Amino acid sequence: MTKSRTTKAPLLDIRALNRATLARQLLLRRSALDPLGAVSHLLGLQAQNVQPPYYALAARLDGFRPGQLSALMADREVARIVTLRSTLHTHTADDCLALRPFVQPARDRELGQFRAGLTGVDLGVLAAVVRESVEEEPRTMAQLRQALSARWPDADPRALAVAARCTLPLVQVTPRGLWGRSGQVALTTAEHWFGRPASTAPEPESVILRYLAAFGPASVRDMQTWAGLTRLRDAFERLRPRLLVFQDPSGTELFDLPDAPRPDPDTPAPPRFLPEFENLLLSHADRARVVPPAYRGRHWRGNQAYRTLLVDGFLAGLWKLEAGALVIETFAEPARSRRDEVAAEAERMLRVLHPDTPYDIRFGTVTGS
Repeated sequence: MTKSRTTKAPLLDIRALNRATLARQLLLRRSALDPLGAVSHLLGLQAQNVQPPYYALAARLDGFRPGQLSALMADREVARIVTLRSTLHTHTADDCLALRPFVQPARDRELGQFRAGLTGVDLGVLAAVVRESVEEEPRTMAQLRQALSARWPDADPRALAVAARCTLPLVQVTPRGLWGRSGQVALTTAEHWFGRPASTAPEPESVILRYLAAFGPASVRDMQTWAGLTRLRDAFERLRPRLLVFQDPSGTELFDLPDAPRPDPDTPAPPRFLPEFENLLLSHADRARVVPPAYRGRHWRGNQAYRTLLVDGFLAGLWKLEAGALVIETFAEPARSRRDEVAAEAERMLRVLHPDTPYDIRFGTVTGS
């Protein structure tokens, strides 16, 4: 942790950090932003599975309906693409074409782990072959592996597939990702899908400012964790004269935008039902602002993330949809008033996303003390 220059910086305690981050994340009160504006403000939504972006927006936006995001996807205003932390995100078209070049160094680093399986493979030729193939017609990854293995039979098929997605910005075409629709993963280039060339990588300072607007106050390591990048300290230093500087309870230096919201720590935070792989829980090196130390690691098992519940702004439990029931499992027994608030929020979420399916709301066995 960086502790230099923090001796005289104002302290932000955990609740202050929590409320500030919730405000940026549109989780303190629901926003009137339209879905496109929200996806842009949040710099994308985790999308390893199809449903999480819809649950993420339902928790954040007033009047959201899943058909709104599906329409944006069908109209090619947003798309699913591998970007931050080498994971799928739903981004606006502009961010697909700009953020992917920004995080390309991380894709290059990832590709370096597979070099042994790419002996004799010219990556420039591979990129050209993949581009020609997927722009002729969207291809599944299995089809790409087959075509690339035929051209480079001595190479590792998995390494060839990784090379395809690391060297080119490949988006998943619809109907994959549409609410209530099924479809296998088929890929084409972002440039072809959106009908315009990719942007040059934005200056890191511009992305830092957007990150702070959505996730701040934050440290250099927080931003690097979010992006999956390293060596952003110099860009923060160049921005220092334009930013406020705080420290967290451990003395780590935090940067923030002067005009960003930092609500009173006692501001009420309503319950929120969040999807698996929620960016709020993944985008800081120190997640104590949302995850109490006693519950660290409770929303993960191996590589699988669970759907999570926030109560009073902090991780408080898990939830799942079973046959005919929304089951809520809290880590500690909530007070009756909190339980009623959680149930009311559950009913709202079900009305928004599952209006035609009857679900009981059940509080399951407490999963921890």
